[in-house]
Amino acid sequence: MQAFRRHGEFSEPTPFGWELLFPLEFLVLHFTPAYYGLGIPHGDGSAVVLIPGLAGLDEYMLEMYLWLDRIGYRPYFSGVGLMADCPQRLSEKLHETIGKAFVETGRRVHIIGHSLGGIFARSAVVRWPEQIASVITLGSPFRGLVAHKLVFTVGGLVHSLIHQRDPKLPAVCGTSRCCCCFGRSLTRQWPKSVRQTAVFSTIDGLVDWRFCLTGKKGVDVEVWSSHLGMVINPEVYEQIARHLALTVRIGLEAKPKPRSKHSRKK
Repeated sequence: MQAFRRHGEFSEPTPFGWELLFPLEFLVLHFTPAYYGLGIPHGDGSAVVLIPGLAGLDEYMLEMYLWLDRIGYRPYFSGVGLMADCPQRLSEKLHETIGKAFVETGRRVHIIGHSLGGIFARSAVVRWPEQIASVITLGSPFRGLVAHKLVFTVGGLVHSLIHQRDPKLPAVCGTSRCCCCFGRSLTRQWPKSVRQTAVFSTIDGLVDWRFCLTGKKGVDVEVWSSHLGMVINPEVYEQIARHLALTVRIGLEAKPKPRSKHSRKK
């Protein structure tokens, strides 16, 4: 996967009207067999950590959380609280949750990140790959932030909130140009030991879908969904079930064996 491209953040016209489909997607989900665990592969108790998007709370991913539990996985909320703080601080909270899930299940965990949550998942993967088996990003612009101006309006409010809480933070904190551990991690390459699925939608009304792609066949998965609706879209749920089942089948969630003293790097 390509590293996050460090550049200016640009707003761009997107098909924002499709975001009005959000309530309809919610209703359709409840009439879909996959929502009740029918016609999809079930889990084996592996941990799945859910990460919300910009200015979001874990609670807005409750439907997905309950569904994952229903089909045989052990879901965890991210534990970061409101996604409106210094990214480095948020990533440290996320790592606590990943570590907890890793210890409690005895296996590497799966991560599902929506929008900005996918960027945090990407950072976590390159920093702690030994604890993560796979990642699913949902409408996450990990190749550079090109989005609707509304996203930057909300981002600007979050940026102001961050600096009101802690005026000592660098001016670039909370942007793609920050050089903290979180910011630097976004430029690192994806580890081969972690499987990835990048879900995108060409009718995404908030993020330019072209920046949500890896460019790799079998990794990029197109769905018909609004940006907000990806957390309650039936087609997305089916793709998640297939991705998780395949990762389990090839054994990537197995806890890595500790290296011997002779094999460790000095």
